[in-house]
Amino acid sequence: MKLNKLSILLAVIALFFSTLACAFGGGEPTLSNVRTAKDEDGAQPTSVFSSTDTVYAVSDLSNGVKGNVVLSRWYAVDVPDVEPNFLIDEVDITIEEDSFTGTIFFNFDPPEGGWPAGTYKVEILFNNVLITSAEYSVQ
Repeated sequence: MKLNKLSILLAVIALFFSTLACAFGGGEPTLSNVRTAKDEDGAQPTSVFSSTDTVYAVSDLSNGVKGNVVLSRWYAVDVPDVEPNFLIDEVDITIEEDSFTGTIFFNFDPPEGGWPAGTYKVEILFNNVLITSAEYSVQ
């Protein structure tokens, strides 16, 4: 009986400390809530832009660590006079801090003369794993 009580006590202590570790920033790095927006904070999410808008790809990183890499790949999916699914550019951000939780954003400024009307997409990868893609249009 004493052994059972000791086992239960140890299990409760282990659960307590693992809960504490998660509450204070422990856990795996996670990239979530990927969206296109008209601002770097992602407070103005949209999937429709004008030809003169800067397009932002915004995501939330939790428990990031030094060396994590977030990559954006920008495509022209269906744009007149452009090859379908043409890769326009790719940009990466490497986390420099020992630990990071916050907003990560990429911005894509319009070219001289503005964005051609059409459908575009941005893919977001975290440590070389595709997290999601977000389509948007320019009108």
